[in-house]
Amino acid sequence: MTDSLILEVANLETLVLTGIYSEETGRPQPLRITMRVGLKHQERYTADCPLSASKNYMDLKFAATDGLPKGVHFKLIEAVADHIIETLMVQDDRITWVEVKIVKLAISENGEEIGITLKRERPNGALV
Repeated sequence: MTDSLILEVANLETLVLTGIYSEETGRPQPLRITMRVGLKHQERYTADCPLSASKNYMDLKFAATDGLPKGVHFKLIEAVADHIIETLMVQDDRITWVEVKIVKLAISENGEEIGITLKRERPNGALV
């Protein structure tokens, strides 16, 4: 039997300075961010396992909110995703991969999700 542990924070909405068009620059844009993180895990999780046996979900939320540099304008949402991934991988060497999906809410006209997904895998367990 092979297990894998995937942590997820889905549909987190936050304001980020991003965009390339004049109507986007200088003001925060609403983004919906979903993060999935692969984590090396222990063999079994028992009722009394400490939090250190996994990863605090709030670390994921922090990377996509307060962990983004204040006052920095990201031209591309790809750069926002890259920053989130780097933050998480530097935080914890047990993370084997990170996937970040970002939807730009301001450009949706009929409820469609327009955005990107960026996934990075740690090469052979090495630090990124």
